[in-house]
Amino acid sequence: MKSWNKSLLVWGQKLKLYKKLIKEILRNEKVNGIINLRFIDDEAMRQLNKQFRGKDKSTDVLSFNMNEDGIVGDIAISRETTRRNAKRFGVTYKQEIKRLVIHGTLHLCGYDHGSKMRGREKVYQKIGSD
Repeated sequence: MKSWNKSLLVWGQKLKLYKKLIKEILRNEKVNGIINLRFIDDEAMRQLNKQFRGKDKSTDVLSFNMNEDGIVGDIAISRETTRRNAKRFGVTYKQEIKRLVIHGTLHLCGYDHGSKMRGREKVYQKIGSD
């Protein structure tokens, strides 16, 4: 994926919380492996969304299931869309990122949109601090 290369490496000091959250979700959902988390811009997200979903627009989060060589999958989060959504929903940027990390991770654990996923999202929102 050419646009994937434009992403940022995210396992820095500031994002250890999300690494811990992903590990906690994987453990609780009994899924083994690694999830790669990447933050990209709206243009890169639009390209991914068009290529893999046929939608020529950006979105907040996409999950790509890999299930190979110990990799569960990849999560891409648009920084720009996340900032806009945080304002729209009246939450902090950090809170919205956490919501998207949870959402993307649950997709990679096999959840589809619906009441089961919303229930699990509520459980994982309580982990850690915002």
